[in-house]
Amino acid sequence: MSQKLISSYLTSPTSRKRKRDESEDQEKLDGSKNAENLKPSIVANQRAIIVELAKKNPALGANIGLTWFKALEEEFSKDYFTELGKFLFRERCSYCIYPPENYVYSWTNAVKIQEKKVSGMHLGGIGLNGEMVMGIPSAHGLAFSVRKGVVVPKSLGNIYKELSSDIQGFKPPSHGYLYGWALQGVLLLNACLTVRMHCPNSHQNKGWENLTDAVIQWINNNLSNVVFLLWGGNAQRKSELINKKNHLILAAAHPSPLSAHRGFFGCRHFSRTNEYLQEHNKKPIDWAYLP
Repeated sequence: MSQKLISSYLTSPTSRKRKRDESEDQEKLDGSKNAENLKPSIVANQRAIIVELAKKNPALGANIGLTWFKALEEEFSKDYFTELGKFLFRERCSYCIYPPENYVYSWTNAVKIQEKKVSGMHLGGIGLNGEMVMGIPSAHGLAFSVRKGVVVPKSLGNIYKELSSDIQGFKPPSHGYLYGWALQGVLLLNACLTVRMHCPNSHQNKGWENLTDAVIQWINNNLSNVVFLLWGGNAQRKSELINKKNHLILAAAHPSPLSAHRGFFGCRHFSRTNEYLQEHNKKPIDWAYLP
């Protein structure tokens, strides 16, 4: 589908209404409710159009945040994205894929793309690579984050440990649900947005990396004074996409138990992030806000 055709859809009137999501959690993550300042009728029209486009390409989430869709619109008409959609259709017909379809783009739903202040990438794939913990799928579209009721992953446990030593008064919560950070403008982005259950890295090099690189490039080119947290060698290779004069890059070892002692512990990235934001007249992140 051409770029022009998608753009014309977004401005065309339609009588179709959005379907109400059955998930309470997903209602909270719906960008049209929490992140858009448009008239309800316009939001409903645009959402209905995106729903139709998503039916034609399974790689596009029907609930993608509207500002994110507009910013990344050009990507959705590229050949790699078409092939990615075909791949996902085949995968979902044959295997259990995480996260569920309505969570793949949950990282776009908390705030507008223009309101992002901190970007942290997880280059190893989805959370626990689709691992089932206590019978509950852990992955829900936010990097490092798991749903409430799921055991806190060890990498996130190490993040909490560093926060406890870096941020005065921080106390690790009993869960690993990081949506409170997303609401404040922290982008928790997986480099690869889906994975086959019990098959780590099964969806790597299928096209997701092109899209998530485009996310980094849009933020780099259109925003200023964003903090990029690059943890681990793979993430640090993304630094070539970032203008270091306009943004702050904080690099350290990955918080995985295998590498956290090689430079993640003691990095003080959370306090340094807030210092930088305040220096540039931006509200600091309340890292303890994890309801």
